[in-house]
Amino acid sequence: MIRLALVVLCAALVTGVAAAAPPALLHPESLHAKAPATYKVAFSTTKGPFVVTVHRAWSPRGADRFYNLVQAHFFDGVTFFRVLKGFVAQFGISGDPAVAKVWQTATIKDDPVKTSNTPGTITFATAGPNTRTTQLFLNLGNNAGLDGQGFSPFGRVTTGMAVVDKLYSGYGEQPQQQQITTQGNAYLNKTFPKLDHIRTARIQH
Repeated sequence: MIRLALVVLCAALVTGVAAAAPPALLHPESLHAKAPATYKVAFSTTKGPFVVTVHRAWSPRGADRFYNLVQAHFFDGVTFFRVLKGFVAQFGISGDPAVAKVWQTATIKDDPVKTSNTPGTITFATAGPNTRTTQLFLNLGNNAGLDGQGFSPFGRVTTGMAVVDKLYSGYGEQPQQQQITTQGNAYLNKTFPKLDHIRTARIQH
């Protein structure tokens, strides 16, 4: 199952050193820009770089939310906490508990599913209808079974899928989402030190 607490089917940075969150991240209501029709996001991770190309037409609300999160540097220091080979690589809980807390209720409405959850696509995790916040997953396999459950991809990895496929998966389902939310990267770094992290995620110009 992809649970938000993941989806249903089927930062303290990497060093652990705390950094002050950008003020915008504590005020989700202030991040409401409309995304370009197409844009690219370059991820730098502990396994290497990859690029996601977003198509707003696929999932407009999802594309807008992702754009605003990237612009606010939300994903810097965020961990790939649930990696299941051939299924998904899930991420999107802030490593800063103060940030994670305010985004828990900052939901967006659903988008119709226009593109299948094929390998390399990126999709928001949900806890039911109209509950998308900040958690996402990269499809590592053909997860077309998620399409009928309302999971709406908004982009695809267009460079570096080999990096995504190498994200550490040895802990499986062990990391607990509630503890990540309340304790942040301090919990993950101590208990699951082999997990991979996002160093930065930036709009590629």
